[in-house]
Amino acid sequence: MCCRSSSCEDEYCAQRSNFGVRRTKRFTLRRWCGYKTAGRAHSSQASAGYDLSTIHSRQTRRSQPGCPRLLKALSVTDVTLSDSLSGTDKGAVEFTKFQIFLVIIALACGGFGIGTGEFAIMGFLPDVGTSYGVSTPVAGYVISAYALGVVVGAPIIALLAARVSRRNLLLSLMAVFATGNILSAFAPDFNSFFILRFLTGLPHGAYFGVAALVAASMVPFHMRARSVGWVMMGLTIATLAGTPITAFFGQLLSWRVAFMFVGAIGALTVALIWLYLPKDEVAEGASVSRELGAFYRPQVWLTLAIAATGFGGMFAVFSYIAPTVTEVAGMPLSMIPVILALFGVGMNVGNLVGSKLADISLMGTIGTMLALNVLIMLMFALTAANPYLLCLSVFLVGCTFAAGPALQTRLMDVAADAQTLAAASNHSAFNIANAIGAWFGGMVIAGGYGYAATGYVGAGLSVLGLVVFFISLALERNSEPA
Repeated sequence: MCCRSSSCEDEYCAQRSNFGVRRTKRFTLRRWCGYKTAGRAHSSQASAGYDLSTIHSRQTRRSQPGCPRLLKALSVTDVTLSDSLSGTDKGAVEFTKFQIFLVIIALACGGFGIGTGEFAIMGFLPDVGTSYGVSTPVAGYVISAYALGVVVGAPIIALLAARVSRRNLLLSLMAVFATGNILSAFAPDFNSFFILRFLTGLPHGAYFGVAALVAASMVPFHMRARSVGWVMMGLTIATLAGTPITAFFGQLLSWRVAFMFVGAIGALTVALIWLYLPKDEVAEGASVSRELGAFYRPQVWLTLAIAATGFGGMFAVFSYIAPTVTEVAGMPLSMIPVILALFGVGMNVGNLVGSKLADISLMGTIGTMLALNVLIMLMFALTAANPYLLCLSVFLVGCTFAAGPALQTRLMDVAADAQTLAAASNHSAFNIANAIGAWFGGMVIAGGYGYAATGYVGAGLSVLGLVVFFISLALERNSEPA
């Protein structure tokens, strides 16, 4: 429990963690948003491979370069991280807020590369089909291959890498991603290209899961969701800038050049992680059996179910947004990039706002966003024929991504000491949401209800996610001691 004596009113006394980490020294944090820091040392910091043993307040503020907005968001005092959870302080490394900034940038760079590589191919599928002598629908199977790689790779890699340090795991995952994209650019036939896209998707979920754990371990407890949001910002920026730019140059030069560019981003990420992320050791007691323990916790399954259903609505709408724009709203083809940009802006806004709200009230943010999702999806279905209201609806649909950082952080809480598997599986759940949303959206369209009806599908999936949320909340309250 936290020391709550009058002498440490503004201090966060990390005396014990949930998993036997030794008693640590008291440290002082800056105030955030006007309220005082209080609480207890959390397992997300302990099991992420670092021991936040000492955080010292500084009398003077050093002027450091970097993005002022991000530096303000990461306005923690200098951090001393020990290399393991063994209880020793050997090899302690002092971190300034600018060094934390560099680590976040490195991790977000990987998210940017993964997001760009996943979505950019949608812009030049016909070119891929022409190169390999297959139709565009057949070429589209490579998108499914990548998604399957994400779903399969996340839990398997998390288990196989249970005894691998976080830093080495991130380096390996991004190296595989970079190599897969570069080899995809030189694939001689469609079958090899298909296999390479599957293999390239394998590191996706594990990378985001481990990156989120590392980012959360480097900041105070009350800033975990924001740190996760900054890492995921790489993915959301990719939907706004990386994907259209890569698709443009892919069409202008060659789709093979586009994959080489994505591979270069992956290589850059490897270099940044190598330079800026400190070395760490495997957490004490880490094993495959301990990671599998996550799946014995009902709250882990419920949180993953919330992600798979609650986000299904967003994908139900987004998967068919192009024909909705042209056939329902009657807008020209030239407006599709604008609509996609609005969706990307909405994702970035939702990610920023949602991560801040999650640090204030985690479950409150998840429940509120699911309820808002229902209203937003209904608004989309009812206003899709109006070009102006459609633009607003698409922006708001993008904003529904606000629950993403909250769900990732929630998994850190409920997974206890099996966080790697749970965090990685979150992105498997997102891809299941993609498949569910697109599948049910396609069913209502094929049934003759029109493209706007995907909004009703999205609302229904959001309601289902809300039901799962209330079940999770009820179980949590019932399990609390009287």
